[in-house]
Amino acid sequence: MASTLRARPSANQPQQPAPDDSSSTSEPREYEVTLDPNERISRQPSFLDLVRLLLGLLLLSATLSYFVTSSSLTWGYRPAWSRPARIRAWLRGPITLTPQQLSLYNGTSPTLPIYLALNGSIYDVSASPHLYGPGGAYAFFAGRDATRAFVTGCFDTENLTGDLRGAEEMFLPLDDPAEVVAEKVKKVRREREGREARRLVVEAVRGWEGLFDGGKGGRYFWVGWVDRGGEGWGPRKGLCKRAREGRRRRGEGGEGGDDGVRRAEDVR
Repeated sequence: MASTLRARPSANQPQQPAPDDSSSTSEPREYEVTLDPNERISRQPSFLDLVRLLLGLLLLSATLSYFVTSSSLTWGYRPAWSRPARIRAWLRGPITLTPQQLSLYNGTSPTLPIYLALNGSIYDVSASPHLYGPGGAYAFFAGRDATRAFVTGCFDTENLTGDLRGAEEMFLPLDDPAEVVAEKVKKVRREREGREARRLVVEAVRGWEGLFDGGKGGRYFWVGWVDRGGEGWGPRKGLCKRAREGRRRRGEGGEGGDDGVRRAEDVR
């Protein structure tokens, strides 16, 4: 009987791995790579992407604006904060001028801005020298407080003042001589109409303040106050002919003096 001798593997000899029969018959394995959630690539736009998009849109808008307007990168819009005169006024702070000092800012000096005052507040109107500078349609407003003229529409020298005493009379209706009313009723009615007339004066002043304090696209702006030093206004002034003729009769529609106020608004 023949015998088969098998060699015992040596302890130092590496053993060969047993062949895997399934590797020859099955399909190759597919390996899936799993990413750490913190390492996954986000498909959402980042903040930097949004910044780039906005900058690109701004650049495109500025380019188109320049080609269309031939001069402006912002389609002709100029924000108030970008105006050098307003920046200088902001850095300097509010000013206080006496009426005599204010009179120097009437546009006749090329080194001084053009100021006008309304109800004691001073506004810079240098952006419209064609209106408030020498030869302008409303040059008489420059260098002074002419609140009364703004309210009444009377532009004569006597009314170019800040004295509003009696200006409310332009809003008071005229009495009808043929009307028979008890004196007590007249008194109550006069008080009511007086309150309404004063309210209309305040409303007119506030409207002009809104124009000069940031109006005209920010070209006009507030710079300070007028210091009268306790000086009075002198004798009480009556209404000018134009304001008197603009008063309505009691019972008629509309408000007295409305025509004068509308004409004053042409300054806008």
